Amino acid sequence: MRVYLPCTLPALAQAVESGELGPAPLTGYAVTPALTEWYASGDTEELEYVALTEAARASLRMLAADRADGAETAFRRVVVAAEVRERSVAAGVDLEERARVRLADPIPLAKVAAVHIDDHEAITDIEAAVAALPAADEGDDDARFTVDGAEAHELMWYATQEISDLLRS
Repeated sequence: MRVYLPCTLPALAQAVESGELGPAPLTGYAVTPALTEWYASGDTEELEYVALTEAARASLRMLAADRADGAETAFRRVVVAAEVRERSVAAGVDLEERARVRLADPIPLAKVAAVHIDDHEAITDIEAAVAALPAADEGDDDARFTVDGAEAHELMWYATQEISDLLRS
């Protein structure tokens, strides 16, 4: 089963160092029965894109948490796509997060299929979206517009062999 795991560049570097994404449990996004039912007209590729987009939103929140903790971070959303055993994945039933899943085990880097990351050109918009998140959560329409603007940037696809180069850039 393909699962999309929200991440950040520092967390990805830590995963490379340890050899796995973790610790468990992990939150990811995948094509779940609830997502398939909600998006009945979509094919598998469209459903996977929805799951990827949900993971990118979660990555934005991870960047905001890092910033709130005073951690220095690169304002680029990161999503790790991995192949995992279905039995280690528990899908939620909450309709608000139709694609959300919980993984019971850490994910070895050998199970990573690809990494999706914002291009450098998106950094300014991602940083603005992170700054606008608190106001957007309070219902500010202008802040929501800024946060939604982050999604205008498509994540770039990278093969696993390119991860070390990504971390150096």
